Amino acid sequence: MLIDVNAYLGHFAFRRLRYNTAEELLKLMDEKAIDKAIVSSASAITYRNVQSGNEELFEEVKGHEDRLIPFAVINPAYAGWEDDLRICREEFGMKGLRLYPKWHNYELSDPRCVELINRATEMGMVISIPIRVEDYRQRSWLVDVPDVPLDEIAELVRRCPEAKFVLVNGIGFVNSPLGQKGSELPPNYFIEISRLSALLRNEIGQLIENIGAERIVFGTGIPFKYPDPSLVKLEVLEISEDEKEMIRWRNAASVLAL
Repeated sequence: MLIDVNAYLGHFAFRRLRYNTAEELLKLMDEKAIDKAIVSSASAITYRNVQSGNEELFEEVKGHEDRLIPFAVINPAYAGWEDDLRICREEFGMKGLRLYPKWHNYELSDPRCVELINRATEMGMVISIPIRVEDYRQRSWLVDVPDVPLDEIAELVRRCPEAKFVLVNGIGFVNSPLGQKGSELPPNYFIEISRLSALLRNEIGQLIENIGAERIVFGTGIPFKYPDPSLVKLEVLEISEDEKEMIRWRNAASVLAL
């Protein structure tokens, strides 16, 4: 079993994405032996009204709910987000949400963001935060969106101990309280591997030693990125097969209550 916690459907405003429909993504997943994937709307990252992207995602995953697990994109700085959240959970059956504070121009410490997280947590939803969308060096000249600082995320997980966070597209966790022993942060967050090193600095190995294999999850970033690097990282990791199984699917299945 292999569960990808970091995948997307739809379009992105600044580059062409391949394998960005349910049919194409599932074909790629079959080729790479990926059984299930959390998907959110790539279009919603740059839509003014993110709910349009959620509606498109809901239609796209119909008939594929056994393999594609939809996450909503919610912008707490946009009017009516409360209704968007309710619809995505109650009518669309979405199991979690993704937050893009730098793209949507709000802070994780914003009271509206904290309220959103608390409401989603009460609904049993998982909170996914991409540290970045694409490499900053490849950004469009029209936008200047920085990565989400890890210190801001650390403060958020401390402030919302009942929430379950999945942190994707990140790097440098071992230099942050999020990836260090004795940080006294609640164990309410999971770190995805797509940007982490398995050789050289071996950040994955350091994280396993510091916070445990039970807090690490598999992800690829498709279709923004190729899935193969993440698959290779799993193969070269010098850890037990049981720990690899945790990363492959058990941890994700647990946080998603599958």
